[in-house]
Amino acid sequence: MQNPLLIDVIIPAYNEEQSIPKVIAEIPKIVRHIVVANNNSTDRTGEVAKSAGAVVVFEPQKGYGKACLTAMDWIKRQDVQPDIVVFLDGDYSDYPEEMLDLIQPIREGKADMVIGSRALGERERGSMTFPQVFGNWLATTMMKYMQGAKFSDLGPFRAIVWSKLLDLKMVDQNFGWTIEMQIKAHKAGLRYIEVPVNYRKRIGVSKVSGTVKGVFGAGYKIIFTIFKYW
Repeated sequence: MQNPLLIDVIIPAYNEEQSIPKVIAEIPKIVRHIVVANNNSTDRTGEVAKSAGAVVVFEPQKGYGKACLTAMDWIKRQDVQPDIVVFLDGDYSDYPEEMLDLIQPIREGKADMVIGSRALGERERGSMTFPQVFGNWLATTMMKYMQGAKFSDLGPFRAIVWSKLLDLKMVDQNFGWTIEMQIKAHKAGLRYIEVPVNYRKRIGVSKVSGTVKGVFGAGYKIIFTIFKYW
């Protein structure tokens, strides 16, 4: 890699009209492209994101992973490819300015992937539900004993070397996206570390933990993915 590094950001978004401009505004200016994958929103998410300066791609098929893959396809079509890609949510639960902490180990040549761990950082009371906290603990414990992967969180806020991400050949189109990346990175021998990140109450309702269907759907897919790559 050569300095300065090219950094692109991917934000999958579904009905984030109120939060997405805040997220975009607080992303460090060192970023080249902010790619918002509008995941068939029924509000003005796409329009607001574009007005805030983001590149907006539309993905009609709902699914966190599907939105991420669509944003990646847009990046692949650019003449100059990025060095690093950062993923974060569009609901303002992450602190975009902490992106600098995530990319620093990659910049220093110490890691290929950096996971922002909410378990190691400070969480605002009520920012994560009990099913989320328990699910993260269960999934990371299973990964540790079944695959030897040492993680404390499946947090969506993460940075990874673009070429390494492409090598992982990501396929999951919904709830298994984050854990698929972590398992594949471990199996591929990528150098990965975690850094503490803070977490606050999101703007709006969670698409996963906010519904019973979302909680069970995410839990099933995460456990299924662990066994799939075991």
